[in-house]
Amino acid sequence: MTDPILDSKLSENRRQFFSRTSTGIGVAALASLLNRESTAATDPAGQTGLPGLPHFAPKVKRVIYLLQSGAPSQVDLLDYKPSLEELHGQELPDSVRGGQRLTGMTAGQKNFPIVKSPYKFAQHGESGQWMSELMPHLAKVADDICVVKSMYTEAINHDPAVTFFQSGHQQPGRPSIGAWLSYGLGSETENLPSFVVLLSKNTFHQAQPLYDRLWGSGFLPSKYQGVKFRSQGDPVLYLSDPSGADQTDRRLLLDKLAKLNELRYCEVGDPEINSRIAQYEMAYRMQTSVPELADTSDEPESTFKLYGEDAKKTGTHAANCLMARRLAERGVRFIQLFHRGWDHHSNVQKYLPTVAKETDQGSAALISDLKQRNMLDDTLVIWGGEFGRTVYSQGKPATFGRDHHPRCFSVWIAGGGIKPGFSFGQTDDFCYNIAENPVHVHDFHATILHCLGINHEKLTYRFQGRDYRLTDVHGNVVKEILA
Repeated sequence: MTDPILDSKLSENRRQFFSRTSTGIGVAALASLLNRESTAATDPAGQTGLPGLPHFAPKVKRVIYLLQSGAPSQVDLLDYKPSLEELHGQELPDSVRGGQRLTGMTAGQKNFPIVKSPYKFAQHGESGQWMSELMPHLAKVADDICVVKSMYTEAINHDPAVTFFQSGHQQPGRPSIGAWLSYGLGSETENLPSFVVLLSKNTFHQAQPLYDRLWGSGFLPSKYQGVKFRSQGDPVLYLSDPSGADQTDRRLLLDKLAKLNELRYCEVGDPEINSRIAQYEMAYRMQTSVPELADTSDEPESTFKLYGEDAKKTGTHAANCLMARRLAERGVRFIQLFHRGWDHHSNVQKYLPTVAKETDQGSAALISDLKQRNMLDDTLVIWGGEFGRTVYSQGKPATFGRDHHPRCFSVWIAGGGIKPGFSFGQTDDFCYNIAENPVHVHDFHATILHCLGINHEKLTYRFQGRDYRLTDVHGNVVKEILA
């Protein structure tokens, strides 16, 4: 049996050796000047993060982000507007709409009748948070969450809006927020990725796609991208050994591959080679850690009572919320759940209760579970979509829908560093424009980074001659919601 390392060395003649060596030194030197990731050779797994981070004492260690793709209706869930009782059926005034551009779904409409929420609202907890009857479980943890009612964004269509929330830019190509955190802070675990993504099953199979680039690393080295866990088969593709192979063979193979990759890195100085080595090693360690993580048989029955029966069905939102807690316990830095089904352009009264029920108990259980394990204080939990929904009816009021609305919408946040039982920001009586304390997506990102001990202006990466950051050249920390 031949040695591939020796074969690789013997395949070079004297002229090739000097040519490649001189070129490799030059490229490596250039890479060290242009890209600080060339230092990754000393830390190929990317576990330690950047020197000097965090910039100050962090309030939290990790983030669990429950992204509700499709845009939940703030009018029907979290932003109670008793004024709509009297306004119901009236035309939305032009002075309120302010010439806002419309989507293709309502561009042909001549009338924009206001539709009140068909759902009852009530105050909950000592804080008196207003919540819809569609979120009974969240109501039980009202005193643990902060509801931001004055979020706004720039995009009016789903893909650029989700991309904006994920990367701080509407166009693809930038690193996702999880990748930025992995790059800046490194990992707390050696046996699992620092950034994990879970996609939930839902009743309504809507057309809104979820692209891998939404949790990608953009121009950062690929080792910082999110790793998607699947709900069927192996949680991670190609994790199992081929038939007939054992761990000894795999270890020998990886050692040989690492040596070949190290030789190539010395030649060209490409940091992606170190990413490749790190990913092979992480996959090897995950062969042991992931099966143990995915096996929830060690959870007591009280856990499934808390999260609901859906938690026993792999791939549901409740099961993924439970998995998020297990990932957080094991040191995963950024955990993101994607749940689709919120894009209700018609029949709000048919579809909204269904998707709200799919997500309500699991989301609330995650808060309670983290709290009783003393983990909520160092975990940040976020729930929200990419924009809101219009107060006016799309289509006939009898089977009304709500169109996309970027001007104002609601999200909730809970955990370390955030004021619990608190409501921030106000919208006008029409739930159409922000009346107090606007919070832009860049402000939202700056605040998340602040909770993790990061000055958002100082977490940068040089690419093509420019220093980039998650918040671009914008963003202010929303100090009013900080505990």
